[in-house]
Amino acid sequence: MPFDKQREDFQARAKRAKQMGSPQRLAERKAANILNARERVALLLDRDTFSEAGLFATSIKPDVRDKTPGDGVVSGFGKVANRMVGVNAADFTTLGSSSAEVHGKKQYWVRETCRKNGIPMVSLMECAGGRIPDIMGAAGIGRAGEGARYTHSRETPWASAVLGLTYGGGAFTCINSDFVVMRKGAVLAVSSSMVTSVAIAEDSDPEALGGWRLHSENTGFVDAVVDSDEEAIAQLKAFLSYLPDNANQAPPVATTIAAAPDAQKLDTLVPESRAKTYDIRTVVKAILDKDSYFGIKERFAKVAVTALGRLNGRSVGIVASNPMFKGGALDPDSCDKIASFIVLCDSFNIPLIFLADTPGFLVGAESEKRRLPGKIMNFMAALELSTVPKIALVLRKSYGQAYLNMAGGRADITASWFSGDISFMDPAVAVNVVYAVKPGEQPERYEQLLKDVSSGATAYELAAPFMAQMVIDPNDTRRYLIDMLEILTRRMTNGVGQHRLANWPPAF
Repeated sequence: MPFDKQREDFQARAKRAKQMGSPQRLAERKAANILNARERVALLLDRDTFSEAGLFATSIKPDVRDKTPGDGVVSGFGKVANRMVGVNAADFTTLGSSSAEVHGKKQYWVRETCRKNGIPMVSLMECAGGRIPDIMGAAGIGRAGEGARYTHSRETPWASAVLGLTYGGGAFTCINSDFVVMRKGAVLAVSSSMVTSVAIAEDSDPEALGGWRLHSENTGFVDAVVDSDEEAIAQLKAFLSYLPDNANQAPPVATTIAAAPDAQKLDTLVPESRAKTYDIRTVVKAILDKDSYFGIKERFAKVAVTALGRLNGRSVGIVASNPMFKGGALDPDSCDKIASFIVLCDSFNIPLIFLADTPGFLVGAESEKRRLPGKIMNFMAALELSTVPKIALVLRKSYGQAYLNMAGGRADITASWFSGDISFMDPAVAVNVVYAVKPGEQPERYEQLLKDVSSGATAYELAAPFMAQMVIDPNDTRRYLIDMLEILTRRMTNGVGQHRLANWPPAF
């Protein structure tokens, strides 16, 4: 048979490369129920769809070529739910999947091929950081930065999973992504504790340095937290199902459509009294198609809800203030969270729906120290620059600048439930500011002043000068939103917006 020797050599080389790195590390992972790079790729992609790139790549250093199959990364293309994606999966069993010249070239080539051909990019990250022998010295660091690209102009979706110790370039890849899921026990940081202990004399526990609690609750860099590799990959697949392959396409439309059981019982989910709290996520889930709610950054800035979902099969982005936390008063972190979500939706042609039940912004010395005025303006800039269809809906109350930031009067359509209360500030606060009378003081006078200040704050007063296009019954919300989106999406050419936010910084 022709080429017998060459074929035998080829098959032997391919087999060795697919065995990845240290057998001991592979065994340790298996014992810990942690998937290796190839197992992760197999779980992500549809069966028999993986086309590998760089199987025979190795380190640029001749003396370690035999120890660096694939140079520490499994790269290529395959399908997720029959849609093409690019994938880079870090192989931590090969020199800790440390960043080096060939390693970086492979990842960059897949990313660029995805960008040029309109294909989503998935990164399964676990990286020990820079490969010290390769990148030390002037020429070493020069080569490391020469071919690197650190911008993500949101031409195609990027989704990443933090699945182990992830430092340096691996961390930066995740930060630049549109969606990041993190497995508990993994770490995301610029440098390991081995570096910080010498560089700045700081001994840090890896969990404190960059664990899941830090990034899901404090920095907001992580969008979802899971317990296993399998759950992480399921989250990546779910996220991609709401997004188009690239910015020049409309999001996919689901063929199975069913209303949630409480779709016409919203008035039972929201207390009539403004003083009573509730979890607005129950309302959001009742409005959306059944089981289509996909929360983003659920552990971060909980007063703001940002979620993908579907309405009549179409992808939508939901922004809502949540009275369950801080009474619904928006804080500096919530501004960052919402602005980031607006950027995501606008970049990938997903209409936005704002649900407001907020007393305003959380003012005070601490908020000012955390740059609240600038955060509010960033939020407003993202809102005003976005070109996807936007609908603003007031549920109970919406006061002051927060009314505007929650798209009131800024959206294509502004509407309110008949329970809506819209004004410059909470009437109780206004009575104190104008008349210096607080609740509990001069009860009869206070009640009369409160009544006077509250007059003119109803949804009907907003609708009378046509500052709201409609006042609706809460139980008609789902139908109203579906009808309005059918109108608004017609202006988008093939469902595509202008993408004026595509280059917005990934972390701000």
